[in-house]
Amino acid sequence: MRNPHQIKSFPHRLAPTLILALSLVCFPLTALAADATQPPSGAETVTARTVTVTETQQAVGTIRPRTETRIEAQITARILEMRVRPGSRVKKGDVLVVLDTRELESRRQQSQQAIASANAATQQARQAKTAAQAAFTRIEAQYKRIRALYETNAVAKSEMDQAEAAYAQAEAALKQATEGVSGAMASEARSRNMLEEAGIALDYGVIRALDDGEVVRREAEPGDLAFPGKALLVLQTGGSLRLDAQVREGLIRQVRTGTRLTVMISAIGDTPLEGVVEEVVPAADPLSRTFEVRIGLPADTGAYATIYPGMFGRAFIPVGERSTVLIPARAVTRVGQLETVRMQNGGAVTTTYIKTGPRHDDEVEVLSGLNGGETLLLERTNVQ
Repeated sequence: MRNPHQIKSFPHRLAPTLILALSLVCFPLTALAADATQPPSGAETVTARTVTVTETQQAVGTIRPRTETRIEAQITARILEMRVRPGSRVKKGDVLVVLDTRELESRRQQSQQAIASANAATQQARQAKTAAQAAFTRIEAQYKRIRALYETNAVAKSEMDQAEAAYAQAEAALKQATEGVSGAMASEARSRNMLEEAGIALDYGVIRALDDGEVVRREAEPGDLAFPGKALLVLQTGGSLRLDAQVREGLIRQVRTGTRLTVMISAIGDTPLEGVVEEVVPAADPLSRTFEVRIGLPADTGAYATIYPGMFGRAFIPVGERSTVLIPARAVTRVGQLETVRMQNGGAVTTTYIKTGPRHDDEVEVLSGLNGGETLLLERTNVQ
């Protein structure tokens, strides 16, 4: 059986190796390395500075057009042509979609024929009214003459009764003829309205762009049935974009309409954009506990021509300030996961382990290892 005391005994030649290994494992990152050297001639130096930076938290979202137009048909018809595709730029008045309007053309011809028939009926009704008016005038005069004679007992009562009956019949015929003219005119007006509606419907058969823009989505193809309520195309108009970000409920008090926020879009690199909060939806999503905040992006598309709807973006919401140490990124040397800087201390240069944080343009934050005010060396051979 092995002697348990043998576990505690080590050969003397292994002791230095064990001590070195333990020191490498337990060595604090903020400690100074022991190999002090002289500063190289002509080396550029910089001072680590302590500054106050704004503490922010991120809200992620999606890039969307600020103005998005859904193109729909006003009539029900088959699609003959789709003249644009996603990415096509259109001008106001350009033809986007052509519909099959043969049925509408047939209706318009029927309306024209109905107008012609109604016009002829109106002319006949007016002629009938003219004849009825003449007959009524003649019978009315005869009736007045006979009534005058009857009052002087010059004619019998039976003749008076016949005159009254003829007068009433002529009056009814005139009224009927007048109503016939009114009905014919109303029928003609209805036919003209039908013709106008058919013309408007035919105009709807060609869908044009209402403003300059760019086609974002195409949601129909030739042969599909178009009808009111079904989107055929989606156009981005106005040329500007926005970020629809989801802001958690704990940060919504920091966001108000008009607030300026920094926006980063990963697809275009580290270039920050300045956005302005345009809308805050006043209701939280009960599932995610977030508010939708719409942040307008700069209208100048020249510098940001590679931004497209649907891209991922982040908005940085300020929540406070804190003090930190900033140094140039050039001063940091990285080997694997280790970060070091060369610090000039008097006439010697020592290597110090640090831990960096967020980057601010050409500078980085130092989370540990420096207190500010140290003199650091900038070397061109540093690995960034």
